[in-house]
Amino acid sequence: MPARLPFSLIQVYTGDGKGKTTAALGQAWRALGAGLRVCFVQFIKGAVPSAEHKLADRFGDSFILRTFASHSSPTIFGGEPSDQDRRAAADAWRFAAETITSGDYDLVVLDEINNALHLGLLDVAAVLDVLASRPSRVEVICTGRNAPGPLLEVADLVTEMREIKHPYHTGTPARKGIEL
Repeated sequence: MPARLPFSLIQVYTGDGKGKTTAALGQAWRALGAGLRVCFVQFIKGAVPSAEHKLADRFGDSFILRTFASHSSPTIFGGEPSDQDRRAAADAWRFAAETITSGDYDLVVLDEINNALHLGLLDVAAVLDVLASRPSRVEVICTGRNAPGPLLEVADLVTEMREIKHPYHTGTPARKGIEL
């Protein structure tokens, strides 16, 4: 019989510092190691594949990684969303909501959903409704900058990543396997 969580929480990783997606991936690997099933849904970013995409297939149906970003997606640092961005966010949310409510996965990561909410690509109330009605053993992690206040209020765990220093500001490019 597959492992199941005895109860679930809502976790939020937010802030302007690096490490929100990395922390969620670490939690996903820990869950997989414990025999749990994980679905990782990427909002906004992911149009440029990063290394986790190559690793995802190694876990079979225990780990599903779905990316819905378009190549024209606004960056996580701002930008005006296009109609294509709105469609991609709507598709991602439809998939995520079905995945959460199905109960087929023990952990569902909504990577960069905070940004999608902040940019108005998704309705906060609709997201909160799904989170409130999820099966009792489905853990959800929401990542991204600018997590909305209502999400922070319902979350059981909130971690803020704060940038103190970042090599990007000195011209250091992103490196495959570390930032990509």
